[in-house]
Amino acid sequence: MKKLALLVSALALAGLFVSCNEKKTVADEGSVIHVQVGPSPETIDPALNSTVDGANMIIHAFEGLLKFDRDNNIVAACADKWEASSDGLTWTFHLRDGLKWSDGSDLTAADFVYAWQRVADPATAAPYGYDLLNVVEGFDVASTPAENGGDVTKLGVSAPDAKTFVVKLTTPCIYFDKIAAFAVLVPVQAAAIAKAGDAWSTSPASYVCNGPYYMSEFTDGAQIVFKKNPYYWDAANITFDTIVWHLIEDPNTSYTAYNQNEVQLIKDVPTEEIPALTGNSEFYVEPLMGTYYVTFNTQKEPFNDPRVREALSLAIDRKHVATTIMQGTYSPATNFVGLGVSDAEPGSSYAEVTTKTYGDHFSTENYDKDLARAKELLAEAGYPNGTGFPTFEYLTNDASYHKAVAEYLQAAWAELGLTMNVNIQEWKTVSADRRAGNFDVARNGWVYDWDDPSNMINLLETGNGNNDGKYSSEEFDNLVRLARTTTDVKEHYNYLHQAEQVLLKDAAMAPVAYYNEFWLQKSNLKGTWHSPYGYWYLMYGKLE
Repeated sequence: MKKLALLVSALALAGLFVSCNEKKTVADEGSVIHVQVGPSPETIDPALNSTVDGANMIIHAFEGLLKFDRDNNIVAACADKWEASSDGLTWTFHLRDGLKWSDGSDLTAADFVYAWQRVADPATAAPYGYDLLNVVEGFDVASTPAENGGDVTKLGVSAPDAKTFVVKLTTPCIYFDKIAAFAVLVPVQAAAIAKAGDAWSTSPASYVCNGPYYMSEFTDGAQIVFKKNPYYWDAANITFDTIVWHLIEDPNTSYTAYNQNEVQLIKDVPTEEIPALTGNSEFYVEPLMGTYYVTFNTQKEPFNDPRVREALSLAIDRKHVATTIMQGTYSPATNFVGLGVSDAEPGSSYAEVTTKTYGDHFSTENYDKDLARAKELLAEAGYPNGTGFPTFEYLTNDASYHKAVAEYLQAAWAELGLTMNVNIQEWKTVSADRRAGNFDVARNGWVYDWDDPSNMINLLETGNGNNDGKYSSEEFDNLVRLARTTTDVKEHYNYLHQAEQVLLKDAAMAPVAYYNEFWLQKSNLKGTWHSPYGYWYLMYGKLE
C-alpha cells in the first residue's frame, strides 16, 4: 500500500506541472491559491466527516448558523441574530435575508431542519451525531432505527417560518453556541442528496453548497477545485476566485511542489527537513489544541484488559517521542487534555488545574520507573516478559511523524517482550478502519472543535461515534452526563476533571504528545489565518 500511495502522489504531482512551453507559476494565475492540507479525504460530506483535512474543505464550501472569527470568537453567519430562553432550553436563530444555495435556489430554515435530522438519523451513521445532538430534545427517538420505532422528525428542531430555526434542548448546554458553529451542522440540500445518493459529495454537479465556494472539480488522488460562489451572502468580501486543494499523500512530494512554486501552502512537511527549516520565515509552528494518542481496540483480547493497556502506555517514553522523534514540534503529554484549553475561571488553564489538583499521570523524567511498572503490570495480566502475548498490529498512515512514531513504539513494546507489526495504509483507509474497529492498536489524535475539554473527553463516552476503541465505563459516562447537564460552570469543569482521571486510570487510551501545527506558507500569501482548531481560513487572503 505504501508503494501505491507513493505512485498516486507522484501522479498527483505530475498533474501540477505543464510543459516547458506552457509552464506558469501560481503567481501568474491571479486570484488562485494552491494548497495541500492532506491527502484524499475519507469524505467531505459534512455529516460524515471527522477529520481536520476534510473539515478544512467543508468550512470553505458551507456555512452554518454561526461561525468562528479570526480571534476564535463566535459571530453571526447564516443567522445574523440568535438568543436563548431564560431557562437555556430553547435556542432561536434568525436567518439573514437572501440566503441562497450555490445553484441559485433559496436556502431556508427548513434546510437546517433537514441537515440536523440527517446527522441524528442512524442510517447516516454520522460520527458526531451523538456528541453534538444528544442534548437536543427527542434525540433518543430520532437516533433509533426506524424499524425499532425511531423517527428523525421527533428531533427537537423546527422551522416555524422560512427565516427562523428553533432548537429545543432537554437540558441547558453552556457551549451550545459553539456546537451551532461546528462544521458538521451546516445545512445540506435535501434535493441534491436525494438525487445523487451517497456519492453526492464527490461530484461537482451534486455538491450544492451555501458557503464562500462551490466545487468545480473532484479528482480523487489528485485535486479538488473550489470556485467562488456568487450566491454567497458575503461574496463581495471573498478574495480568491479559486482554491485548488492538492491531494498529496507523500510529504516529499508536497515539499517538492512547494519549492517549485506550484503550491503556496503545505501542511505535510518532510520531518527530515525540519532542522533546516527552523528559523525560516516561511516555516510556521503554532499551538494547536489537541492530543496525539494511541487507541486500543478494547473489544479485542488482550486489549480489553486495562493492565495491558496501562503497560503499553507506560512503556512509552513521551519526552523522547516529543523532543527527539518529533524534533520538539510537539510537547510530551502528561495527561489526556493538553495545553491551551480553558478552565472555569476566565484566563485559566485546564491543564494547570489538572496538575495542581491531581498531579500529572505521566512523568517526563522517570521513564525507567514507568518501564519497570509496565513489566509488572504485564506479568499481572498473565504475560510475564511478554510470554503468551499474541503478535499484534499498529495501524497508521505514513505522514508527518506517524511512521517514525510507529517504529519507535515497535521497539519500545519489544522491551516488554511483545511483537508488534506496523500496518501502514492510506489516510482515508486508516480513518475508515479505525471507525469500523478493524485494528488492534492504532495511532489517533484529536484537535478540538471548540474550547471546552468535553470536546475531547467525550470521545470516550459509550456510543460516541468517534470512540474508535469502543471503550465503555459506567462511572465515566455518568460523570460526562453530569458535566453536560449542569448549568454551573465550575461544576461542569470539575466533573470533566473527574472523568479524565477515570480515563487515565483505565488507560482508555495512551496519550503521547500535545500537538503543535507546523506548515510552510509563501511569504507573499497574506490575509489568511490558522486557528488553534487546525483550520486554515483562506477565503479572505491575497497574493502580494
